[in-house]
Amino acid sequence: MTKNYYSTLGVAKGASTEEIKKAYKKLAKQYHPDLNKDPKSAEKFKEINEAAAVLGDAKKREQYDRFGTADSAGGQQGFSGFDFSDFMNQSQGFGFNFDDIFDTFFGGAGFGRSRRRQQQGYDLRYDAEITLEEAASGTSKEITIPRLEKCDVCKGSGAEPGSQIETCPDCDGKGAQVRVQRTPFGMFQTQTTCRSCGGEGKRITHPCRECDGTGVVKQKRKIEVKIPAGADNGMSLRVRGGGEAGQKGAPSGDLYVVVHVAAHKTFQRDGDDLHVKVQLPFTIAALGGEIEVPTLKGKAELSIPAGTQSNTVFRLKGKGMPNVEHEHQGDLYAEAIISVPDKLSKRQKELLREFEKESGKKGFFKEIFD
Repeated sequence: MTKNYYSTLGVAKGASTEEIKKAYKKLAKQYHPDLNKDPKSAEKFKEINEAAAVLGDAKKREQYDRFGTADSAGGQQGFSGFDFSDFMNQSQGFGFNFDDIFDTFFGGAGFGRSRRRQQQGYDLRYDAEITLEEAASGTSKEITIPRLEKCDVCKGSGAEPGSQIETCPDCDGKGAQVRVQRTPFGMFQTQTTCRSCGGEGKRITHPCRECDGTGVVKQKRKIEVKIPAGADNGMSLRVRGGGEAGQKGAPSGDLYVVVHVAAHKTFQRDGDDLHVKVQLPFTIAALGGEIEVPTLKGKAELSIPAGTQSNTVFRLKGKGMPNVEHEHQGDLYAEAIISVPDKLSKRQKELLREFEKESGKKGFFKEIFD
């Protein structure tokens, strides 16, 4: 009959990992043969550990939920392939620590492992500053990155040219050593990383003199990075393989270039839109006329209607920033700031007084005359 591991631990089928951990720890203490003198406690303790070993591993639990067995070959159920090295070292005479066993079950260690995975090189980050003009048109930047690169002498193998990389004799190239041990709870198979080769399955007899057997060396590399038009602050550009090389032939990491757009003396940016303040002569504000407005691509003509007030905002469609993802151009918003001359001639003052008198707005030009 198929064993019901959920029932063994007293948890529901949809129980979380934390709930399974809590249930296991409680039952393990209750039925540990060193604490419980009932003759049947040893067998119960074994069942509890078996259930925890299956439900504590995501892959085994998924297989168990689907097929009713945690054994990939469909045969004997139990702990085959589980790494019980720490458990067994502490279990002699039942003098082990529950928390250590608890962590062993739920740490995901030992299931199906044979050889250590090659460690991919680290990802790197570079902060690049560009101008607003460069952000608007797009640009290329040549940056210098200090990073680990594949050793040219050994081609990343870590072995001195002409020397051999041999299969580890202690683990026969598997990267792990398996041991079967009899315990008070039955036969347990333990799997540990091979100490001779560090889990790689191979041994270098003569390490490369250039990289000391690591397969990588520290170098500075120039990389050209293309920054698209419309780039904004915080945009991250990924350069695949631009990070550090992995040791002994492992894949390289990636390079992430983070864009920073420098503040502009004229324009303020808001997404794809730009904002600018323009000085508007009070005569044009009163009578209307044409003025020039600065843009990122030169000057643009702007018609000012008569009677324009200060702080009036005009929209220049399509004069802003391009959108980095869509064929869309932002707008430029020009805020008119009415400019009053510092000095006036006698005739100008007389004309303004006449205007003031006729308009009925007494004191309108008082600040100009003072």
